[in-house]
Amino acid sequence: MCTGCCFYCGYNIITETTTILKTPGSDVCTGWCIRFVGDSITPTTDPAKPAVRGQAVVIYCTGLGAVTPIGNDHPTFWRNLVAGVSGGGPITSFDASRYDVRIAAEVKDFDPTIAMDRKMARRMSRFIHFAMAAGKEAVADAGLDFASWDADRRDRVAVTVNTSGGGQEQVIDGTATLLAKGPGLVSPFAIPALSGSMAACQLSMEYGLTGPVTTQVAACASSIIAFGDALRMIQRGEVDVVIAGGSEAPLLPVAFAALANMGALSKRNDDPAHASRPFEIGRAHV
Repeated sequence: MCTGCCFYCGYNIITETTTILKTPGSDVCTGWCIRFVGDSITPTTDPAKPAVRGQAVVIYCTGLGAVTPIGNDHPTFWRNLVAGVSGGGPITSFDASRYDVRIAAEVKDFDPTIAMDRKMARRMSRFIHFAMAAGKEAVADAGLDFASWDADRRDRVAVTVNTSGGGQEQVIDGTATLLAKGPGLVSPFAIPALSGSMAACQLSMEYGLTGPVTTQVAACASSIIAFGDALRMIQRGEVDVVIAGGSEAPLLPVAFAALANMGALSKRNDDPAHASRPFEIGRAHV
């Protein structure tokens, strides 16, 4: 989950050139978009200054957030990633003893109330919990104080959070309640919590952002598409800042059974830490 602007420093998608631009006397980027026309480079530290159509725009990622099987915040995730730590292990979220595949990379020890109040956390789905935690971490990492921004400035902030499955568990839980207790006890929040767009909606409401709020569903490519969408919105001058990323919480019994029957999951139950090896000749799915 990234915010502020996307893609790495200095790369101009329009001219396909790379220019590393830094704050004078510093080894870090300026932190805000640097706009230029032709050979004239004009850095700005004003995030509210809109891009002008026809100008090339260098776009920066200024904040990061993560909730993953190898870390529930970005620093922990990155530290474990470069250390080669695996998030694989036996499934603990449901009884998988009857399944051919009994391993997964689960998010561990995650408390949704770090990002949402307890009542709202109960009403929303797990993928929304993840998006809120990662999104709020990214906003804080970027140093963005939306509460101090006026309405016009917040209107130029977009949120795009993509997902493949959204809140699938709402269908399962709602159906179980319907059959066991009747229609009167089905949660009125089941449909909002099911909606793939609700993660982006919750983030926009959290900060009072009134720019575009979008969600696309494109299977395994869903999250990366969010960054392309963020890039284009900034390039076109529609917005100045985008909270962009993706969230998924697919480890449900029925989804896991279907993926296993599809042949999409590794059956290395005895070695979950090394089960996912996509670039090895002896790889066995994901």
